[in-house]
Amino acid sequence: MLSHNQIWEALDRLAERHELTPSGLARRAGLDPTSFNKSKRLSADGRLRWPSTESIAKVLDATGASMEQFLAFMRPDAGLSKPPAGPKENAFPRQGGSIPLLGFAQAGAGGFFDDGGFPAGQGWDVVEFPAAPSQKAGVYALEVQGESMMPLYRDGDVLIVEPGAQVRRNDRVVVRTNEGEVMAKVLLRQSPRSIELLSLNPEHPNRTLELSDVDWIARIIWASQ
Repeated sequence: MLSHNQIWEALDRLAERHELTPSGLARRAGLDPTSFNKSKRLSADGRLRWPSTESIAKVLDATGASMEQFLAFMRPDAGLSKPPAGPKENAFPRQGGSIPLLGFAQAGAGGFFDDGGFPAGQGWDVVEFPAAPSQKAGVYALEVQGESMMPLYRDGDVLIVEPGAQVRRNDRVVVRTNEGEVMAKVLLRQSPRSIELLSLNPEHPNRTLELSDVDWIARIIWASQ
């Protein structure tokens, strides 16, 4: 019997195989770009949402995959040797020796990220990356502004962020809400419906957010301290 998680995992792995985000896969299939977003996989009251057979048929047609290949992606070991999903079309290309840089205050405004959380649009500066970024598509930098992340991060520190990377408990992450709030926190717990975040500054409260309220979450992989 097929499970809810298996179906969505297969769609995610099919997207990875074609170096797409779930949003990019939906767009390629002619569907609403948000059709496969994680926030759409549960209803507001917690009920499981399943992709329609019509949506799956359109995805298979758009990617040229067979039903047998789609079913194969449901195996736990399927697709693990493939690279993670990269930025969508028209986003920033893979960088050479420098990466896009943006201030935290600007990151909450619209137009700087695609729907997968990768950098896009105009208005970015650049900063030299401390290690070769060629193996990590879409990495970018955010400059800390203000004292809200003290004592861990100070005003002017630069955080290198990797969108699309798997996040785990106790990872330092950047989270953007659907309302445009951007914050750096520690991921304490993630469930199918919500995430719990530990504040870096003890003067600021911890946060619990519904996944439906989260635009994207990305892992911090380096900081200039």
